[in-house]
Amino acid sequence: MTNPGGDRHAQSAREIAVAAPSDLPTRTLWPFLALTFGITWGITGAYIFLPGPTTALFGPIGPTHPLFFIATWAPALAAVLLVARRCGRLGLGRFLSRLLRWRAPAGWTVFVLLGLPLVFVLGSLLKGGPLLAPRPPEGVGGMIALLGIMLLLGPVEELGWRGVLQPLLQRRLAPLASGLVIGTIWGLWHLPAFHLAGTLQSDWSFWPFFMGNVALAVLLTALLNASGGSLFWPVLFHWQLINPFWPDAQPWDTWLLVAIAAAMVWRDRERMLTRDSGVTEVVPRRPDART
Repeated sequence: MTNPGGDRHAQSAREIAVAAPSDLPTRTLWPFLALTFGITWGITGAYIFLPGPTTALFGPIGPTHPLFFIATWAPALAAVLLVARRCGRLGLGRFLSRLLRWRAPAGWTVFVLLGLPLVFVLGSLLKGGPLLAPRPPEGVGGMIALLGIMLLLGPVEELGWRGVLQPLLQRRLAPLASGLVIGTIWGLWHLPAFHLAGTLQSDWSFWPFFMGNVALAVLLTALLNASGGSLFWPVLFHWQLINPFWPDAQPWDTWLLVAIAAAMVWRDRERMLTRDSGVTEVVPRRPDART
């Protein structure tokens, strides 16, 4: 005797299994890194080593130049390309659905919304600076416009770093180790900007920035895992880091973030040092999956 309801349920399950996109294999981290560095270092390298011809052809590079956007977006472009190629339109949609995961533990919510601004304010006060960044000639409206531009620059990187690279590394490494690896890669990826006229980093020292990147990557690792693979919170975290309203707090902001990262690792050392405790999915099995 057959069971029509059971047969229909089994058929539906098979259809879902067939339709569901597969995740990225771990080896995808190599083409991801090749594309990310190739795009960014290719563009910035042209301006560094062939400044005359490159500037004559494309114009001087700056924060609003299209090539600057492309160089900054390289991790995200690599992520979208690799996910779409491997997992198709459905898989890309599920990958991007991680941007809509807004739930996070209360402690992390408070830290991103209030703690990060306080880091910059305290760092500025420690060096004798102001509470907030000086108002530009364009006024508050100009700062709000700049805030919008900033949202379209650095935060977009998170689709690559935390969207793809972090889960892939956490299949082989504990969260702390993967965070340290990403922080190192992330810092080195920025290196050409320190030799490129017209960029913010050209006036900075590389090694404090590099150390800050590693500390930030460790914090973002814990945030990503605590929020179940959310990309909403890493994007907001990154946006806070480059918010034009916060004052210049270097180098104190770096040392404060290193201290906070160290304290967080010590508090959550069991999870941070356990290999199977991190998010490993790039493409969720279903759009509302939390892990």
